[in-house]
Amino acid sequence: MRIMEDALLLRVFLSEDDMMEGRPLYRIILETAIKAGLSGGTVLPAPMGFGVSRDIRTGVNVDTGAHQPIVVEIIDRPNRIEAFLPVIEPMIASGMITMEALKARMIVPSSQAPA
Repeated sequence: MRIMEDALLLRVFLSEDDMMEGRPLYRIILETAIKAGLSGGTVLPAPMGFGVSRDIRTGVNVDTGAHQPIVVEIIDRPNRIEAFLPVIEPMIASGMITMEALKARMIVPSSQAPA
């Protein structure tokens, strides 16, 4: 079964060394999205990036250690993403959040189609 609907793609830009309670922040955000029942999420490593510091970050810098950029992508209906934002924003000390409106087409077996 194919289901087309409006959706929001939430992207959270972090560094792999961003931690919360001794655990990678990207993992905590993804686990929080699962607990919130959101449709899907992916953590993507980025080979290079820069942010407000204007420093280029790469996988390993011999002078500063690991600072690989990480992008967490989460997709769901707009109202569910909007409700999720206040949950994760306090977790993020430094980073960027973007949202992109899109049409999502889910392909699921008929027995698993959402109500």
